Amino acid sequence: MKFQVKPGVYSIGALNPAMRVFDIVMKTDYGTSYNSYLVRGSEKTALIDACHKSFLPQYLDNIRQVCDPKEISVIVLNHNEPDHTGALASLLEEVGDVTIYTTQAGSLYVKAITNRTDLNLKVVKDGDTVDLGGKTLRFIPAPFLHWPDSMFTYLPEDRLVFTCDFLGSHYCEPYLWDYRMAYPQKYKEAFLGYYQAIFGPFKKYVLAGLDKLAALDYDMALTSHGPVLTREQGGYLDYALEKYRLWSTPEKREKKLVPVFYTSAYGNTRKVAKKVAEGILSVMDADVELYDIIDHDLCKLSELLNECDGFAIGTPTINRDAVPPVWQLLSCFDAIGSAKRPCVVFGSYGWSGEGVPNVCARLTSLKCALAAEGLKVNFVPTAEDLDKAFALGEALGKAIG
Repeated sequence: MKFQVKPGVYSIGALNPAMRVFDIVMKTDYGTSYNSYLVRGSEKTALIDACHKSFLPQYLDNIRQVCDPKEISVIVLNHNEPDHTGALASLLEEVGDVTIYTTQAGSLYVKAITNRTDLNLKVVKDGDTVDLGGKTLRFIPAPFLHWPDSMFTYLPEDRLVFTCDFLGSHYCEPYLWDYRMAYPQKYKEAFLGYYQAIFGPFKKYVLAGLDKLAALDYDMALTSHGPVLTREQGGYLDYALEKYRLWSTPEKREKKLVPVFYTSAYGNTRKVAKKVAEGILSVMDADVELYDIIDHDLCKLSELLNECDGFAIGTPTINRDAVPPVWQLLSCFDAIGSAKRPCVVFGSYGWSGEGVPNVCARLTSLKCALAAEGLKVNFVPTAEDLDKAFALGEALGKAIG
């Protein structure tokens, strides 16, 4: 996949239309692309991000269609995750004397990814530039979009910005121009799913990133996955920017949000959940609803989990552990943006009851603030058990304040 974006700027990445699962946990119904770019100035040639190692032969061939790899003297790593840098170690054997530009965090990651300590690394700060001869690369760190090392690279002469994962999508068509897409509705689905999975947990950083982009004069965003985004007729650059801001702007709520998540094999954990909810409402005027995990969309529940002011979660014990739906929900927890969030854990059990303490341990490791000791109820809750459940809810409500 080699094509000219603007004079002297080339897309030389790889297409992977057959991919259906990305990074183990993310569905990619429409495949993906590993976008990489060459920028040729009158004095230097720069590579912007690399490629997945599985596509190394095609990747090198794409580069050679533009230039001899030994002409590359600058490599910019906007983000060091292996889908962007997996081919880097092999590529370095093909290039000549090269300087790698990356953030402070990126300088640590790239050493571990390539298993090399002899790299010529240049750690960049906001506003640092590289002159390629008629083309200037300006670096804009954008941490947690979506790794600590992430940054944007701006090319003012051509009014374009390399945004790496930001504004991207796992979407693959033969022509990677947004205004030439054959299935725009499928692109929109992929764009939303990508945002939810990758940037949903980092909404305040998304808003900061959008403000950084708003300060630039550009008409193209060159992402690391999916089509080139433009302001051409039929283009999706403004659409992408608007959706990111809409999806990342916190909703104004009159009441605090305190969901009670649970799942229940025989209705006993559900009984406890209802009493926990009553306890919460006894000490605060909050939006408290019960959500049986298996009856709701996981994306919706994960949004509630990561946007709430506090939460309760209930699980039975099966095979000496919490049940899979509970673990699946907790796997969506934003451990960075939601640290110190108040919570409580409860559940009914039959033989042994390890489910509740296991979930408590997991939430502690995620730096949540357990408002009280987990409540275990043996089989059918008694009146005393329900009083304890009510008290558990009270403790959570008081911890939220």
